[in-house]
Amino acid sequence: MVISLYQWLWAVCWAVFHPFYVSMVEIQQNTKEGTIEMSVRIFSDDLETTLKQFSGKKIDILNGNQDLNGEILEKYIQQKIQVVVDGKPVVFEYVGHEQQKESIWTYLEVPHKGNISKIEVNCNLLYDFETRQINIFRVITAKGDKSYRLEYPKTKASFEFP
Repeated sequence: MVISLYQWLWAVCWAVFHPFYVSMVEIQQNTKEGTIEMSVRIFSDDLETTLKQFSGKKIDILNGNQDLNGEILEKYIQQKIQVVVDGKPVVFEYVGHEQQKESIWTYLEVPHKGNISKIEVNCNLLYDFETRQINIFRVITAKGDKSYRLEYPKTKASFEFP
């Protein structure tokens, strides 16, 4: 009993004093709309700190100037996540962002028709903020669904859909 209590207390202390740094990136083919959509989920405080460093401006992602926040978010994500679809680089356009609990979802898309055989990503999202950063990718196409976990300092992942 004492050992179980000790383990539980250790786990709680570890979680409080040793936070984790993770973002989620989902890239999804929308065949109906003829687009590839990218959703990026980042904890609000990590994103705000990173965007302040990136832009050199005071950022209030939740209550600040949403047009300015969107502009800075778009530039940051385009710089930190590059996507190549079937050998051709694509540039995602910012659609918007929203708060969900303690995180911010950012939405981007690019027109694309036809099948997708391969998606390659080069991502160093939040690596400039924290070297313990983990970026989890989920890629969904008409041919399947795959996931991958990028941990600092790794930046590249490839998803094939034969």
